[in-house]
Amino acid sequence: MSNPYSEIFRAPGTKGFAAAGFMARLPIAMAPIGIVAMLSQTRGEYWLAGAVSATYALANAFVAPQISRLVDRLGQTRIVVPTTMVSVLAFAVLIAAANQDWPVWTLFVSALLAAAMPSMPAMVRARWTEIFRDRPQLNTAFAFESAADELVYIAGASLSVGLSTALFPEAGMLVSTLFLAFGSLAFIVQRATEPGVRPVTLASRGSAIRLRPVQIITFALIFIGATFATTEVSTVAMTKELGQAGAASLVIGVYALGSFVLGIVVGALSLKAPLQRQLAVAVALVALGTLLPLTSGTVPLLALTVFISGVAISPTFITAFGLIERHVPEAMLTEGITWVTTGIGIGMALGSFAAGAVVDAYGAQNGFWVSVAAGTIALATVLAGQRSLATRTCDLDGCEAAIPAE
Repeated sequence: MSNPYSEIFRAPGTKGFAAAGFMARLPIAMAPIGIVAMLSQTRGEYWLAGAVSATYALANAFVAPQISRLVDRLGQTRIVVPTTMVSVLAFAVLIAAANQDWPVWTLFVSALLAAAMPSMPAMVRARWTEIFRDRPQLNTAFAFESAADELVYIAGASLSVGLSTALFPEAGMLVSTLFLAFGSLAFIVQRATEPGVRPVTLASRGSAIRLRPVQIITFALIFIGATFATTEVSTVAMTKELGQAGAASLVIGVYALGSFVLGIVVGALSLKAPLQRQLAVAVALVALGTLLPLTSGTVPLLALTVFISGVAISPTFITAFGLIERHVPEAMLTEGITWVTTGIGIGMALGSFAAGAVVDAYGAQNGFWVSVAAGTIALATVLAGQRSLATRTCDLDGCEAAIPAE
């Protein structure tokens, strides 16, 4: 039997933009936890670190869909170049502010400006769609990207924390900023695979967030994002409390291993169950897994429970993005995908802030209760939205009816 993943990379240019896109989106995971790791060491307060991280992530979550709408209208190159430049310069100021002990307001202002970072996962998927539209390889490409996203979110966080604890507090953020700059440049210079700009139609005149399936999936993934942001923050605090701060990166790293492997396997399978049911099962496993770290009292046990609790994250991403591809018109795909990643970003911001506050007030291990609450809400949302998510693939006429004209 042929390998479906090798087939998608036979198309010209796919290896290049996939590699560059992976590098450029590492900051999605590295920056929020990198800010926490940097400021918790330089300023000594988890609440401040969480607040600055939340400022960046929330601002990016609200700005990114608007940037993606411009990408759909004007093209990737015209929008990615200026927004990336703003974000890189703002991250540089944030690093300097932490290192030189500048006033607290400079941390928040630079975090706000850094939020101009465009949504690379959405633009990578737009390129895959341009190559494999209406072909079965598109589903495999989306599965590959979902597994890559999961690896970015968790392995990227591990790298950021590891650099900050092993070298110097700003190391994680410095490397994250370099990845953003050079990865984006490498992505944009590959013009041959850049999607063409489509004319505005009635179906693409509104916003993708007005579609009910997009609302349901985005809301659910807010709380999925909160579960692993909480795990990251609580892990950093707990390993420090146990006197093994350097183990934080290893513990967060194993969070990725099982999920990444399972995601690759799921992406290569042709599962017969409807996608909305697959999403419900995956989110249920995530919710159950959030209980496990509450039982850990040592670093090895923490690593084991975190490993098990993260197994279903990649399948959750695969099914979520698969549903988005079926419910959003082609001309709005970049924005539709961005809304989902926006939900993850919002969840990471809120989870990071909430976990930081709980850790400061009640101790490191109690921070995992934020994950339990978030997982429960995500599961309830997906179960309540099964009928809407079961709607057949959105065609042009259906989308026109679903999206009010502006």
